[in-house]
Amino acid sequence: MNVLWIMADQLRWDYLSCYGATHIHTPNLDRLASKGVRFERAYVQSPICGPSRMSFYTGRYVRSHGATWNGFPLRVGEPTLGDHLRELGVQSTLVGKTHMRADEEGMKRLGIEPESTIGALVSECGFNVFVRDDGTNAATDKNRHAEDYEQYLRDRNMGGDTPWEEWANTAIGPDGELKSGWLLESAPLPARVPKEHSETAWLTTRGIEFIESQGDSPWLCHLSYIKPHWPYLAPAPYNDMYSRDDLPAVNRRDREHTHPLMKAWAETRICRSFARNNVREIVAPVYMGLIKELDDNMGRLFDYLEDSGRMRDTMVVFCSDHGDNMGDHWLGEKDLFYDCSARIPLIVYDPRKEADAARGTVCNDLVEGIDLAPTFQQFFGGPAKPHVYEGRSLEPLLHAKDVDWRDHCISEYDYSTRDARRAVNVDQSDARLVMVFDGRWKYIHVEKMRPMLFDLEQDPGELHDLGDNPAYREQVERLEALHFAWARQHHTRITRAPEIIEKMTDAREPEGIYIAYWDRDELESDGLKMPPHIPT
Repeated sequence: MNVLWIMADQLRWDYLSCYGATHIHTPNLDRLASKGVRFERAYVQSPICGPSRMSFYTGRYVRSHGATWNGFPLRVGEPTLGDHLRELGVQSTLVGKTHMRADEEGMKRLGIEPESTIGALVSECGFNVFVRDDGTNAATDKNRHAEDYEQYLRDRNMGGDTPWEEWANTAIGPDGELKSGWLLESAPLPARVPKEHSETAWLTTRGIEFIESQGDSPWLCHLSYIKPHWPYLAPAPYNDMYSRDDLPAVNRRDREHTHPLMKAWAETRICRSFARNNVREIVAPVYMGLIKELDDNMGRLFDYLEDSGRMRDTMVVFCSDHGDNMGDHWLGEKDLFYDCSARIPLIVYDPRKEADAARGTVCNDLVEGIDLAPTFQQFFGGPAKPHVYEGRSLEPLLHAKDVDWRDHCISEYDYSTRDARRAVNVDQSDARLVMVFDGRWKYIHVEKMRPMLFDLEQDPGELHDLGDNPAYREQVERLEALHFAWARQHHTRITRAPEIIEKMTDAREPEGIYIAYWDRDELESDGLKMPPHIPT
């Protein structure tokens, strides 16, 4: 049995037709949903790439693994999914993006050479690398990891100093002039790279090549796409497949933000840009085109899996690492806990007959990104690790079993590097947010400020912050207590499994240690026996 774990970057849950979108049709992901379970309420552990992915890859909350922002290294010694699965004889292989930054200082301190076997695994978040492509970083950044794709372009006469920049991220203007994909005004123009050689198409091909290279040994392949993440530039015909007439109505209202942090956030450059209707009307159709391109390539991938027989022995999981505000709430980019950013699509196809009862169903339970790692652990027959994994295996939900599931989910955000922190004069150590969502009420703890609160039953668009309304104080206090209870849990006691602790409890003191016994008779009455060489 194998796992193909597909992740898109910055893909909103409500831009897929299987989730009810009417402005775009994604038949291939709909097809996957018809074969598996579509999770309606799945949330990431942080609405930003790096921390979200590190939670996916460790099965642990951001407060636990410590990589709270993009580029913050995952510390040496933090166990990952790849580490756990290797114990079971399963290799975890990367095809695409991780946003992983190696803990070079930690490796140096421990004498781990980056080129060694251990060093390579530590540097790549526990994955063996078939191909890594983080794709959208600056050409001067050593963590860009686009060398394979750039060589691929050069081999097809699409060269230059940085082929990704000059072909995948450069558009062709109406008079043949070249325009940078970094500039939003270029979004409707076609990328220079043909669609069959785009990053999305190339990664799909590389994923198929990896699967074709595998024998009978079990594997997990993390096929991780870069799009529809910015730069918002698509090859023809996806660049102008949609227009502003195809867009859903923007989700915002006048003077929406009453919280001081949100007021400051809405004044940042990215948000001011996406608050302009003309920007959204130009960029969002291309975002849709990138999603359509992804879905078309999913069709090619799923056809291969069916034709090769791999659908019979491979769990297929599709998700994203977070969404995109795309002008909603007067915001751009990802960030923060509105559903357009923190809620994700999650579709799981389980090939086992035990999953037949749940095929084509929708699950409304609250699911977290950290649930995937323990799901894979159980799928491969590994032991549960509740002292390490903080998520829960989805297997009972995939097999339509009754189970006592969680009643709230958690997401975290470290905004210490964001412009808004300066505007509200918050120290970097206090620039943190925590979301607690119980399926109706979404509470957001804001250190040093009042909380935010949204009632998604009465206000599904999350347009009315009730956090300062005395009438809802009871809900604030209830969710505040859930946050406090979560914060008090063990999150670093990962070196002793629960069953070992139980044995230690039953055995009391270690062998040969006798504490507070008055005499030998009292000791022996407690079921212990002192060795004869110890005097009474």
